[in-house]
Amino acid sequence: MQLKLAVNPMGDLAVDALILPLAETGEKPSIPGALDASVISWVEELYTSGEFKGKLFETAILHRPAGLKARRLLVVGTGKPDKSADSELRQASGTAIRAAKKFSARSAAIYLADATASAVTAAAEGLVLGDWEGDVYRSKNERKPIDSVSIAVDSGADGLEAAVERGRIIAESQNFSRDLVNLPPNLLNPTILAERARAMATEMGLECEVLDEPRMQQLGMGSLLAVARGSVEPPVLIVLRYKPADGSASKDHLGLVGKGVTFDTGGISIKPAENMDKMKYDMGGGATLIGAMRAIAQLKPNLPVTAFIPSVENMPGGRAYRPGDIITSLSGKTVEVLNTDAEGRLILNDAITYAKRAGCTHLVDAATLTGAIVVALGHIYTGVFTNNEAFGDKLLSAAKRQGEKLWPMPLDDDFRELLKSNFADIANIGGRWGGSITAALFLKEFAEDTPWIHLDIAGTVSHDDGKPYASKGASGTCVRTLTDLALNW
Repeated sequence: MQLKLAVNPMGDLAVDALILPLAETGEKPSIPGALDASVISWVEELYTSGEFKGKLFETAILHRPAGLKARRLLVVGTGKPDKSADSELRQASGTAIRAAKKFSARSAAIYLADATASAVTAAAEGLVLGDWEGDVYRSKNERKPIDSVSIAVDSGADGLEAAVERGRIIAESQNFSRDLVNLPPNLLNPTILAERARAMATEMGLECEVLDEPRMQQLGMGSLLAVARGSVEPPVLIVLRYKPADGSASKDHLGLVGKGVTFDTGGISIKPAENMDKMKYDMGGGATLIGAMRAIAQLKPNLPVTAFIPSVENMPGGRAYRPGDIITSLSGKTVEVLNTDAEGRLILNDAITYAKRAGCTHLVDAATLTGAIVVALGHIYTGVFTNNEAFGDKLLSAAKRQGEKLWPMPLDDDFRELLKSNFADIANIGGRWGGSITAALFLKEFAEDTPWIHLDIAGTVSHDDGKPYASKGASGTCVRTLTDLALNW
């Protein structure tokens, strides 16, 4: 999809679908721009009849609108004006572009009255994200792509072109993450994930290093390697490095750590068969970081950022690690394995230690870590755990700016008792209760005093049902938030 800024009156936009965002303002709509009286009457009648009230995700279509060169006028609701305007506009833009695709529009424009740079970026993101589809493996796909979309404004204020470009970069990077997560496990293993990351790094100008199994053995990553033993697919640790071209005035170094389990059977503690197909999503944390690094490489924050993605398959087999095993992590701490399905924390702890040794001063990890977080927060919120309140607040502010729903969770030391082991420094599970908290506390043990945040994205990594603004499948959650965190450090 080509995306551009157009400084044009509404009447001059010769497109298949002209999108007009309208708010939920009661019976009398606020209609921007100069429209023909018959079109204004049509909009007012929609509000009066209740057929369209401007509620978020509502749409209505007028064919051959008088006074416009567009073939259709598509109005889309943005919800109540007191809501977060950019977040609602992002979702409304995605809703509109998906509605336009249903009638095979090949060109579209969205008209923004009194456009700000942040609104233009949000609209650009929504359009690109809404265009993404997750069913690309169907042998017959009759859906036609939209070739070009314009963000139309009446006057070209400074920075709007850059705002469009920023939105395009971030959304395309989020879609890049979604493409990775949606790959079936027969087409994505740790080696292929590393190849995809390296190709992206080469294209975007990032440094990429891939640690193989012998190198990880040499370093002493016994925790990560234990998880990988049951699979014929070798493990990797992918490292992506961004460095500001002119150096950084900041002494900080942001480290991002992402779980990259390309398929998770649970290992010897095997999962039930029902819904195991969704375990292809278990590398969603790693994909989030790869997408975020793609955006960071292009938007160039004044801060060094390094991503570490440990990637394995967790499979049963003759060499698989077992409940009762005691493994030695890169940090030197020993872990008693009580459940081989709690594997994500075992590959993350070695990556966290490695990130600290690489000089990272602040750490954020992202992982589809626990089903318990889905019980707590459903499929709406990502759980946030931190050992540093100020750092946590910084990330939550980034999430709020990006319209991503994150919720702070407790990390009390009282729960640490549940991770006590009779035979090792720590056990890899803490029992049924507070499972997302004990999983986070396990990781905190390895982050130690380094400011650290854990994002449990198990509930938000994908959409089981399509949204008005998004296809079924991977969501690309937290790509925008992590990119914003780096840019606004």
